[in-house]
Amino acid sequence: MHNRLKPKPPFFEIGPKAYLYGDQIVELALAADRASEKYNVDIIFTTPYTEIRRVSETTKNIFVFAPHMDPIPVGRGLADILPEAVKDAGAVGVMLNHCEKPLTLSALSRTIKRAEELDLITIVCADTITEAKAIACFSPDIIVAEPTELIATGKTSDMSYVKASTDAIKSANPGILVLQSAGIKNGDDVYNIIYSGAEATGTSSGVATADDRIAMVDEMIGAVRRAWDDRNKK
Repeated sequence: MHNRLKPKPPFFEIGPKAYLYGDQIVELALAADRASEKYNVDIIFTTPYTEIRRVSETTKNIFVFAPHMDPIPVGRGLADILPEAVKDAGAVGVMLNHCEKPLTLSALSRTIKRAEELDLITIVCADTITEAKAIACFSPDIIVAEPTELIATGKTSDMSYVKASTDAIKSANPGILVLQSAGIKNGDDVYNIIYSGAEATGTSSGVATADDRIAMVDEMIGAVRRAWDDRNKK
């Protein structure tokens, strides 16, 4: 792990994927930027490559992440994503091994090392507790414990999975932050998962397909703050 300032718990990840594009991405990023400041909650905003520079230049509070990169050096690689280019565009981190862009453990290890060379924060997705423990050996900054079968279903992980996956990752490497996600659709889901012990959560379709995306961002980030504060009163 590196020395770059990382998100601190409780934090939230918003990844619009390919639901949105162009000005819609910038509008959503600005809403996240406002909510981050309003509620004092760190937000990772995983933006499409094409909007990394615009998002990074128009926001001041959020952590702008790329949705993937390849472990290539400067040189050949026509359609590959060069890590140096990701950083130069304004990203401070990168998401890796999402179920829509899976990597072998070998490729994942190499890509995490490339990120470390460039001081990019890494957030790595894991489908199972076994996979999460294996990934923890590579010392990414954040692991997303996200059962693939729940993604975009509106169904969230049960609280026993939240605890078991968090404990497994922390036992392998206590310095890794754990984000519990999949199926987050509203502020109630966010509140419940943070209150139950998660350090972070996040959403894609829950925000991107909401009737009012801007209001949903505010609702979810507000729920993060309330849940964390209520949890610490216990």
